[in-house]
Amino acid sequence: MKLITCILPKGAALPALDAVRERFDIAACNINNARGVGRITPLRERGLLDQSEKEILKFVVAKEIAEEAFEFVYIEARVDRPHGGIIYMMELGRTTEFELPILPDEA
Repeated sequence: MKLITCILPKGAALPALDAVRERFDIAACNINNARGVGRITPLRERGLLDQSEKEILKFVVAKEIAEEAFEFVYIEARVDRPHGGIIYMMELGRTTEFELPILPDEA
């Protein structure tokens, strides 16, 4: 299994997650909020109030589809544009497959 992590501008993580879940049937995923400053901002102009909000999207995929999922999210989340964020992938040592049970409809 591989963990794909994306640090994205605020508002970009949920649409990217919806797209990747629809395409790859991802069950284990998470979105967190963060603050940060980009490297392009000059040091003299960086300050506490200059930080921008970010979203951190993490999801686990099978090793066989990891490269395809990585490329898909890279394009879908528009990481390739300026200030689009960053994305990286790492191997997980041990994982347990997680599957939600199918429950009967309530009448």
